[in-house]
Amino acid sequence: MIAKAIVRELRMTPRKVGYVLTPLRRRTVAEALTRLSQINRRAAKPVAKLIASAFANAQHTYPDLREHEVVISKAVADEGPRWKRFRAAAFGRGARVLKRTTHVTIELEKTMARSGSSGSAVGAPHGS
Repeated sequence: MIAKAIVRELRMTPRKVGYVLTPLRRRTVAEALTRLSQINRRAAKPVAKLIASAFANAQHTYPDLREHEVVISKAVADEGPRWKRFRAAAFGRGARVLKRTTHVTIELEKTMARSGSSGSAVGAPHGS
């Protein structure tokens, strides 16, 4: 891991953020940002902002780094605290509403060079 960025208590459900994160794992930062600009989901905007932040953190340590040299090694949407609210229900009762929040974590790794006997990027299957 060369860089990490976390957003806490994002006001979206973890499941919906997970739908956006799943296709981004093991992709370069450039590919991920391109895909996010084409995805029509509300979670795409904060996730793109988070990936850009993680890449900025990596560039702070490695100034000559480029977007196509870095892959997303870990993208996780964990459940945060739930906001408990009540809405009116029949017969004067109150129905509980859980407004879920999400903690999103992005970790980046540098891609390996394709020369040598291993000859694959980070995350290739071992022992083949």
